[in-house]
Amino acid sequence: MALYAAAAAVLAGVENRQGSIKGLVYASRFQNVKQLYALVCETQRYSAVLDTVIASAGLLRAEKKLRPHLAKVLVYELLLGRGFRGGGGRWKPLLNRHQARLKAELARLKVHRGVSRNEDLLEVGCGPGPASQVPRFVRVNTLKTCSDDAVDYFKRQGFSYQGRASSLEDLRALKGKCFLLDPLLPELLVFPAQTDLHDHPLYQAGHLILQDKASCLPAMLLAPPPGSHVIDACAAPGNKTSHLAALLKNQGKIFAFDLDAKRLASMATLLARAGVSCCQLAEEDFLTVSPSDQRYQQRLVYSTCSLCQEENEDVVQNALQQSSGTFRLTPALPSWPHRGLNTFPGAEHCLRASPETTLTGGFFIAVLERVEVPSSVSQAEVSAPELRPSPPPKRKKRRRKAAAAFNMLPCAQQEGH
Repeated sequence: MALYAAAAAVLAGVENRQGSIKGLVYASRFQNVKQLYALVCETQRYSAVLDTVIASAGLLRAEKKLRPHLAKVLVYELLLGRGFRGGGGRWKPLLNRHQARLKAELARLKVHRGVSRNEDLLEVGCGPGPASQVPRFVRVNTLKTCSDDAVDYFKRQGFSYQGRASSLEDLRALKGKCFLLDPLLPELLVFPAQTDLHDHPLYQAGHLILQDKASCLPAMLLAPPPGSHVIDACAAPGNKTSHLAALLKNQGKIFAFDLDAKRLASMATLLARAGVSCCQLAEEDFLTVSPSDQRYQQRLVYSTCSLCQEENEDVVQNALQQSSGTFRLTPALPSWPHRGLNTFPGAEHCLRASPETTLTGGFFIAVLERVEVPSSVSQAEVSAPELRPSPPPKRKKRRRKAAAAFNMLPCAQQEGH
């Protein structure tokens, strides 16, 4: 479409100091000056964000004929704008081939910077910050291989294995083709920041899962034994679900809920590639399931990829109050350095993660366990707490996206997430 080519030309002209945006827009002779000016301004405003997403997704390597400025305009329209105008012409099918990866890299960038809205990426700043220094974490999929074999494969490719890390400083010092084993998770490999493994044969074959360390913690803390029944309450895109399947050794059952049919379809592809055979997908709202169901009344892990108090500590506090002593908050990884905000007694049992403090994406996790119920109390009188985000103050009108808000994985033996 002529609009996108014109916008790319203006961006290139500004970068080459051929004139101002306004001057180049008027000189372009594009008929709808206002439309072109708005698109160029918005694309330039998100320039650093778009550069990061495009590089992480490997778009320009995959589409060698696509010029950088045009790619930036098209990715802006796809991820941040109003969608392709006038049908998008020949560019729409090209970008659609990479849509899933581009969206995943944008989501990863938000997690790493601890924000939930696109606009918040601008507030964080466009220069290199803590988020850009977060290492590339790679989980070895033990349904298909083991850490030793993955390490040997990388060594044969010329990577230098540095052994198990002993501190965050070891992770910060990673450079070039060096990599480490994470000190906490034995199946997690750590590479330097911005390492791109999307085209690596082990990733393509499902032997590796590109998953942030903080995102691996919920399944690790749940630790369901093989044979358990687990519920993943907001499952897509499926990384944590595949991790649970690996811990279960595909023995047992995972009931994975999500309301978005497209995300579930992508998740089904991911799980198939990872060799997961114990998962049942449901396009359904988990909150419609009865909280008194005996399948998930014992243990819950509540996790979000948010650092907002109202989605984290406030939710847990409300849930504990509603459960009337039926559930208790238990310490989650006591050695973890970043704890919950001191907003209620026991909040220190929760854990937080962020690029600044733990070299991971932004995350929050709480583990709740069922208190033993006296035999004289009927099971019908007891129900699991509902973990719902607190309603925002009335003065705030913006909607809060529910994605990644609840990962409650109850197990039938009986533990839950």
